[in-house]
Amino acid sequence: MPQSPIKLYRHPLSGHAHRVELLLSLLNVPTELVFVDLAKGAHKTPEFLALNPFGQVPVIDDNGTVLADSNAILVYLANQYGEGQWLSADPVAAAQVQRWLSVAAGQVAYGPAAARLITVFGAAFNAEEVIHRAHVLLTMMESELGTTPFLTGNQPSIADVANYAYIAHAPEGNVSLAAYPNVRAWLQRIEALPGFVPMQRTAAGLQAN
Repeated sequence: MPQSPIKLYRHPLSGHAHRVELLLSLLNVPTELVFVDLAKGAHKTPEFLALNPFGQVPVIDDNGTVLADSNAILVYLANQYGEGQWLSADPVAAAQVQRWLSVAAGQVAYGPAAARLITVFGAAFNAEEVIHRAHVLLTMMESELGTTPFLTGNQPSIADVANYAYIAHAPEGNVSLAAYPNVRAWLQRIEALPGFVPMQRTAAGLQAN
């Protein structure tokens, strides 16, 4: 365990920040949440840019070890505090996790996450295009989750943590999960894990009613 709580600089509506908050909670690591007011540009101040020159949340400060990028932070936390449970040292298993971290940074970011950015934050993406991408991804996930309970096998890993939030909140971006029972069951399995914490929901998209 860290000497004092890990500081997590985050915004409650950021799925990238939620990945880190979720893993910290699943690991039962003491955490101090530091609110970064994105609407007021707090992520572009000199103080924050000193932590992350890209001006993005999340950032962690683990007793002087400062790290940015949600997936990089997940790898660090799993190695530092996960006792091998969330990121295997086996080369094949580790590669399978890396595949899904790439999906989280690629297909998820430019599919369901982008669709949600339109409705929640007013981003200027092409809604039809990103919603289509989301359904291509969900169709693939539906097939793969028909054979394993979690993305890389029988046990949860940081692959599941990295992909959870934006899939769970896809309806906020007008991406329905109705046609994907295996995906919905996977979300429920994650939500049943000891220490699970949800991301704040917004009344947007299909969640507006």
